[in-house]
Amino acid sequence: MRCKSLIALIFATATALAQNRPPETVVVRTRDATLHAHLWRPAGDGPFPAVLINHGSGRTREELARLGPYEEQSETLGPVFARHGYICLFLFRRGVGPSTDQGENAIDAMNRELAAHGQAARNAIQLQLLEHRELDDATAGLAFLRALPGVDAARLALIGHSFGGSLTVLLAEREPALRALVVFSAAGYSWDRSPDLRARLLAALSHVQAPVFFIHAANDYSLNPGRAMDHRLEQLGKPHRLKIYPPIGRTPEDGHAFPLTGVKIWESDVFEFLNNSMRR
Repeated sequence: MRCKSLIALIFATATALAQNRPPETVVVRTRDATLHAHLWRPAGDGPFPAVLINHGSGRTREELARLGPYEEQSETLGPVFARHGYICLFLFRRGVGPSTDQGENAIDAMNRELAAHGQAARNAIQLQLLEHRELDDATAGLAFLRALPGVDAARLALIGHSFGGSLTVLLAEREPALRALVVFSAAGYSWDRSPDLRARLLAALSHVQAPVFFIHAANDYSLNPGRAMDHRLEQLGKPHRLKIYPPIGRTPEDGHAFPLTGVKIWESDVFEFLNNSMRR
């Protein structure tokens, strides 16, 4: 009994240390940018399964003043994955957080096009960014993670939110060896406004091999992306799951932020899905 108690104490202490451990700040280089990322590690030696988090489109100056820096998203999500035994890379793409000096972020680029030329121009720049610059950044992040000591390169997953959810689908189209995708609020703001984005994401699913878990809060800007993409995977006979959680907060913006404010609500479902997918 004493031995079991000692083992339990050691495990609890290691878990607490992992939760309190700050992230490493690492450099991820693309063909034409030097990006920064937070790397969160579990306690122990590994090898561990690993996830790349694809964040949203960034924040405007007003949103940064109102909602806080993007680094807080990493600090919210990274320790959760480390606690569950996953190495987690939170990559800050161009124009975001510690990669702010690497160019204009996606939200500012889309807002600029919207103001100058209207919705169609915003849609066009959004898709261009997703298919080129942002995809290049995410691809470099995944390559960095795959080569990292302590990572089990055969057990990699993507986690995406909003714009990053769309990016996750497009990256998975190119990466058949991925083991799982968790897609929060994918294209929640843009799906109903951009026929081209809808068509592109639905087409990409034909080449996605990993099981996909689509997640929305009921008061997201739109539930149509999760429903439509989940239905498409059903038609294709591919593994998928959709869950729409109860509303959180009061506004569509609150609902769209569900992965950040509702961790305790989605945590058990997401890690059950990931753990099952990683053992396939």
